[in-house]
Amino acid sequence: MLSTMRVASRRAVSRESGMRVLLTGVRAGSTWANVPQGPPDAILGITEAFKADSFAEKINLGVGAYRDDKGKPYVLPSVRAAEDKIVASRLDKEYAGITGVPSFTSKAAELAYGADSAALKEGRIAITQSISGTGALRIGGAFLERFYPGAKKVYLPTPTWANHNAVFSDSGLEVAKYRYYNKDTIGLDFDGLVEDLKAAPKNSIILLHACAHNPTGVDPTPDQWRQISDVVKEKEHFAFFDMAYQGFASGDADKDAFAPRYFVEQGHNIALCQSFAKNMGLYGERAGAFSLVCASAEEKKRVDSQIKILIRPLYSNPPIHGARIASTILNDPELKKQWLGEVKGMADRIIEMRTLLKQNLEALGSKHDWSHITDQIGMFAYTGLKPEQMDVLAKEHSVYATKDGRISVAGITTGNVKRLAEAIYKVTG
Repeated sequence: MLSTMRVASRRAVSRESGMRVLLTGVRAGSTWANVPQGPPDAILGITEAFKADSFAEKINLGVGAYRDDKGKPYVLPSVRAAEDKIVASRLDKEYAGITGVPSFTSKAAELAYGADSAALKEGRIAITQSISGTGALRIGGAFLERFYPGAKKVYLPTPTWANHNAVFSDSGLEVAKYRYYNKDTIGLDFDGLVEDLKAAPKNSIILLHACAHNPTGVDPTPDQWRQISDVVKEKEHFAFFDMAYQGFASGDADKDAFAPRYFVEQGHNIALCQSFAKNMGLYGERAGAFSLVCASAEEKKRVDSQIKILIRPLYSNPPIHGARIASTILNDPELKKQWLGEVKGMADRIIEMRTLLKQNLEALGSKHDWSHITDQIGMFAYTGLKPEQMDVLAKEHSVYATKDGRISVAGITTGNVKRLAEAIYKVTG
């Protein structure tokens, strides 16, 4: 009897062992067994830490979206009015064409290049609606990878928007860098920028932020833009503009478009990416545009055809609601006037918060020069604070932002600017 029990026991152990081997084999042989864990998103980590903080006066300066003076998301009244018009019109939900809603793209081009643009009047600007600014960049990267006759390498400023590198790399382009920000002066490294553009091989692709450079808030002056244009022309480089903040930077849509318009006037056939996320608050609607200035209307026709061929297998055609909102605003003179006033109001609030932060720091007796806070422009500011100082701000003062010292000025309000200045003063002295 004991012998029989031992045999049965051994068989049971053997079966269990076999099952473990089998299950281990299944796990080891899983299709996705070798997929590595990706790094966490830096902004998402800030948001999670902010939410977990129970302090009533905590401040989130990591968010990349406009907030009103109460720290709340803001829907522009002009957007509400346009949306009401669209709903009342009871429009259909049919597909847009591959390149989007024509009434939107025509006015997006006019907003970017100017109503008096020769390239626009001559019908040589190829434009397509895109899935906001990121989608525009992706279309542009894919088009260059497929058709650009020079080296498939794009030069990005150091630093640049975190997603630029991934967008262009995934488009099949090699990514290189040129100097842009001088951490010692907390300003533009113009000499380094010019030197690097001159050193880059002839016919290189150069990514330029049209205005409100993200993440530094540091822009070239108009005279510096003219010099950059000269270098790009001299080296026969290709200028690729990312314009995510037109109107939102200075409050003047024409002023913010100076760089790409000047380049086109000087004979550069540029690429341009537009986003209506910030300047219309259409973050979740994903309304944007990608355009290429061509040498002739005939060339534009050919480029148009290839953009359509490129987009068709990517997402077939873009969403219509956000484009209809933007189109309604841009095509209605009264709504457009209202919208431009609202954009200026948002930009003015950002500028006011910069001034108040600087004034509060100076009033506390800070010995540091904070003029860079007001010299910079747009939603983001590079404070010059070090990673360890940003850690102290979060842990001891409940002020959350990225470790590189970048803050979203949109997160500053008249209600929290004094406490923010006090926190920064305690950290920096």
